Amino acid sequence: MTPTLEFLLPGDPATRTGGYAYDRRIVAGLQALGWTVRVHRLAASFPFPDRAALDDAATCFAALPDGALVVVDGLAYGALPAIAAREAARLRLVALVHHPLARESGLDEPARVRLQASETEALRYARRVVVTGERTASDLAAWHVPRERIDVVPPGADRAPRARGSAPPAGDVATAVATSHEAVPTTLLCVATLTPRKGHDLLLDALAGVGTHAWRLVCVGSADRSPATAAELRAQATRLGLDAQVCWRGELADADLAAAFDAADVFVLAAHHEGY
Repeated sequence: MTPTLEFLLPGDPATRTGGYAYDRRIVAGLQALGWTVRVHRLAASFPFPDRAALDDAATCFAALPDGALVVVDGLAYGALPAIAAREAARLRLVALVHHPLARESGLDEPARVRLQASETEALRYARRVVVTGERTASDLAAWHVPRERIDVVPPGADRAPRARGSAPPAGDVATAVATSHEAVPTTLLCVATLTPRKGHDLLLDALAGVGTHAWRLVCVGSADRSPATAAELRAQATRLGLDAQVCWRGELADADLAAAFDAADVFVLAAHHEGY
């Protein structure tokens, strides 16, 4: 019999973040092994669902067959303790936690407390909990999730050619002569959605103290998930006098992202928290 998995996640599975990329690779990998994987889309508003989103989620769970193996992305699972409690006896629930919801930066204290309580309760009903790193495993163990129920599955990486960086190609005489009397800026690359947790504000403050050294920062990542943060970061760059040295690229297609890595000299990330 072909093994079957029901995979539930909020919003668009094609969303260009590390968490969604991880989900897509899990689905593709299982399918390559012969599994049947059915992906179900929940509302994009998780982990802060409204009544309609919760009703839609309840309908989705209720339609799953008895005994189904169900993986639920943690962005939604942690906000569904009542549904998890109701469905745990008939479904084999597995929570996929990229990082605890309460670890997201920018939350006020009431929201953080509410998310931690909700996720802790929901995880009581998961038969297994998959996390992307030991740090998240430790976080959840501290929330009384039994360590023997937690499986650490770190994300992998596709091999890529060694980046060529920003220096003129070896043997390019014309470019070398043109740049011989001026410093070639060191290209720094940050790939991260513009949200508070990713720490772009710390990165800009640090670079403002670098002084006159030649550098440029290329930021790749969506500005749509937290528009207020994106606006604050652009204003910060202006205030620090860095507009000419910081380039906001937004989301990039795979080929363009690969080109950005190839042209970079240094990768930089100042995130406050990463699950792995």
